[in-house]
Amino acid sequence: MKRFVTLVLLTLTLLGALSCNRSTRVLLPNVSGKAGEVIVVIDRENWEGNLGNAVRDILACDCPYLPQKEALFSVANITPTGFADLFKVHRNIVIFNIDAQNQEEGVVYRNDVWAHPQCIIQVNAFDNEGALRLLTENADRITNSIEQAERDRIIANAKLYEEANLAKVVTEMVGGSPHFPTGYKLKKRTEDFIWIADEKQYTNQGVFIYKYPAGESENFTKENIIAHRNKALQENVPGMFDNTWMTTSDIVNTTVEFIKFRGLQFAQTRGWWEVHNDFMGGPFVSHSFYGEGAKEIIVLEAWVYAPRYDKRQYLRQVESLLYSFEWAKSNE
Repeated sequence: MKRFVTLVLLTLTLLGALSCNRSTRVLLPNVSGKAGEVIVVIDRENWEGNLGNAVRDILACDCPYLPQKEALFSVANITPTGFADLFKVHRNIVIFNIDAQNQEEGVVYRNDVWAHPQCIIQVNAFDNEGALRLLTENADRITNSIEQAERDRIIANAKLYEEANLAKVVTEMVGGSPHFPTGYKLKKRTEDFIWIADEKQYTNQGVFIYKYPAGESENFTKENIIAHRNKALQENVPGMFDNTWMTTSDIVNTTVEFIKFRGLQFAQTRGWWEVHNDFMGGPFVSHSFYGEGAKEIIVLEAWVYAPRYDKRQYLRQVESLLYSFEWAKSNE
């Protein structure tokens, strides 16, 4: 009997703890701040010195493949004494904890500390030199963590307000699909090419999905990716006038890097698109990877046309949809 009572009490305690954890998550407020913003908590002297310069070089460097200069993130400084509750619910926060009494040095990554969905990065150092070293050594991981937090928020919103019919169309062709939010519409569909876009009066955020047979080798070289891209776009994406079509610009150097993200390996290509025999252009990013059985190459491509506006956030929004790609359950 005592064992039974003990077991019941233990079960109730565990259930209470789990309920408490769920309640804590539910009670967290939504994050504040605009997309792409980062608050850096550091004293004024360091912010205006070498450490602050390094922070700006890393977080506010020029965003690549945009026609005008735009910072990778919009960075604002808050001093430790001014870091009140109002700022603690911000979406992205980098905190410098510089104290000789710290137990150890290092960079700590946390989520949902004061709000949801929140990205917190804390640099713990004994002195200013140690903080600068840690920041420099972890620069890529810090920027990637913030970038992924921004993507995850966009993906969560896309899933919450998803145009489910679009996923069905894409899955029929390639066996899986990104998640497209409300506003995206099907513009074109052929046997091996799909064009989906969110078109407004002065902006166009587009996604191409296309496929082609895989070769025996060199499927993911820059030359091969661009050649297949130009062929697919010439056949499927005409311009406004005769003898015009979308293609890859050679004004900006196109780059390819290989990424593994949540089980999917792909070649990520970044560059600049233009319209042949016209003056339209903008940034694009694509993910190329093997389809089922490695018999074909699947390409997901995001691009932006927004001549009147800054393009950083428009590109980040549509690029994030590529990262939401999931194989259909029957193919898992």
